Amino acid sequence: DCPPEAGDFRAQQCSAHNDVKYQGQFYEWLPVSDDLDNPCSLKCQAKGTALVVELAPKVLDGTRCYTESLDMCISGLCQIVGCDRQLGSAVKEDNCGVCNGDGTTCRLVRGQYKSQLSANKLDDTVVAIPYGSRQIRLMLKGPDHLYLETKTLQGVKSENSLSSTGSFLVENSSINFQKLPDKETLRIPGPLTADFTIKIRYAGAADSSVQFIFYQPIVHRWRETDFFPCSASCGGGYQLTSAECFDLRSSRVVADQYCHYYPENIKPKPKLQECNLDPCPASDGYKQIMPYDLYHPLPRWESTPWTACSSSCGGGIQSRSVSCVEEDMQGHISPVEEWKCMYTPKMPVVQPCNIFDCPKWLAQEWSPCTVTCGQGLRYRVVLCIDHRGMHTGGCTPKTKPHIKEECIVPTPCYKPKEKLPVEAKLPWYKQAQELEEGAVVSEEPSFIPEAWSTCSVTCGVGSQVRLVKCQVLLSFSQSVADLPIDECEGPKPVSQRACYSGPCSGEATEYAPEESELLYGSFQEFDELYDWEYEGFTECSESCGGGVQEAVVTCLNKQTRETVDETLCVTSRRPPQLLKACSLDPCPPR
Repeated sequence: DCPPEAGDFRAQQCSAHNDVKYQGQFYEWLPVSDDLDNPCSLKCQAKGTALVVELAPKVLDGTRCYTESLDMCISGLCQIVGCDRQLGSAVKEDNCGVCNGDGTTCRLVRGQYKSQLSANKLDDTVVAIPYGSRQIRLMLKGPDHLYLETKTLQGVKSENSLSSTGSFLVENSSINFQKLPDKETLRIPGPLTADFTIKIRYAGAADSSVQFIFYQPIVHRWRETDFFPCSASCGGGYQLTSAECFDLRSSRVVADQYCHYYPENIKPKPKLQECNLDPCPASDGYKQIMPYDLYHPLPRWESTPWTACSSSCGGGIQSRSVSCVEEDMQGHISPVEEWKCMYTPKMPVVQPCNIFDCPKWLAQEWSPCTVTCGQGLRYRVVLCIDHRGMHTGGCTPKTKPHIKEECIVPTPCYKPKEKLPVEAKLPWYKQAQELEEGAVVSEEPSFIPEAWSTCSVTCGVGSQVRLVKCQVLLSFSQSVADLPIDECEGPKPVSQRACYSGPCSGEATEYAPEESELLYGSFQEFDELYDWEYEGFTECSESCGGGVQEAVVTCLNKQTRETVDETLCVTSRRPPQLLKACSLDPCPPR
């Protein structure tokens, strides 16, 4: 390694031209590094200007091609140098800075910080980067500002405000900092010679985020101990090794929790060996000493059966007890300390079970609507399916999807107008108006209409009304119960209609065929003169986030296309209510 006071070799070569005039003028020359096209030419920049000049076609032998590389220029050509400082070697440092290493002595740390503004808080800690870390990259987006706090191994603290863009040294660590209006970047190649704490100073009302990535050295590592004392002083025993957590910076043994912090740190398994195999004196009561490994089995792990799984599906756990036991020469088994069995891995005491998915409801496609106009029903099949796709039981009844629902076919249902027979007599027509198909109460909720009222007028065209109830037959008591109207499915029968009580010119009891045709023809013309029609939609119920619009139904004079009183359309079936979705764009956040 070059001593710190040696300086930059390329800079020395540029400064050698400071006392030589260039185009009749003296300049102070600074090196231009990392020229990808010709890294081995001596390019220098006049200080305080944008003037860049190639002062020599070749740098001196041994000058590095690039600032972040060991490759060097020889006879004007860039030659490869490995991290082992050998010319032509392809050996490189791993991410941890270890030459020809396998990357196991450090760990990649990647994360993101988001600012949390507080009235009584001016700054906050983004991330603490320990001594020895490498390849540090941070990027702040937002109005806030980054700054540094450092602490050396000797406990000396300092702060750097990172006030301007540039490259500089902090605790002998090279730092490149760029400050833009809405972004800041910080690059430190490392290794850090102190503990760095990156902080953020709040500068605006908007939030900021910081992304960071670096390689952190694993400074606490497991170290295998020597063998513990033998378990027996004679007659054959065993002894084990263990592992202790070692701090590489302070060269001290520390608590195990420091090594457990790194997932990459795998605690070495204990080693076991036999010891003190010489026979014991007769006074100790041993009548026969046998070879340890043949007649005195090693301590071993024993387990109880697994408990039942905590869940029948969807993933559960089951447990068991595991203990270290020892068997004597007579075959008696007794529990011993766990460390005696640590030469082999301890069997797991918990394991997952029944990790397959629980049965769940599967709804098939809806059937077509049961009507071709207006309001009807549609049905679907809902099955309970297990993780193998088989039809089974065990699904939660409360979560079962419904198997039928209302449907609306957007086609108005118009009652066909039938021609009245010419020979029809008035009494027959009045009777035909009063006849209805009987509706019988059943065990399914259904609409039951009562009898029509008398006509509202004694002559001419009037109206009749009736009460329509939703009723159900209670089978256990054979009684009829009234239900809310919305409990009945299907179209509700009309509760109002037109009626004709004969001409108002006088009482008529018998009509000639031609008079009957004239009378009923005029009533039929009245029936066909007015009808219901859709006329646009109402305003949307919501301005955003999804709403509905309702179709407007009006009674129109078919000849004049004018809106008339709704009572004139009572002889026609009112079309069903139509709805459509509107204002589907999401609402802006509040």
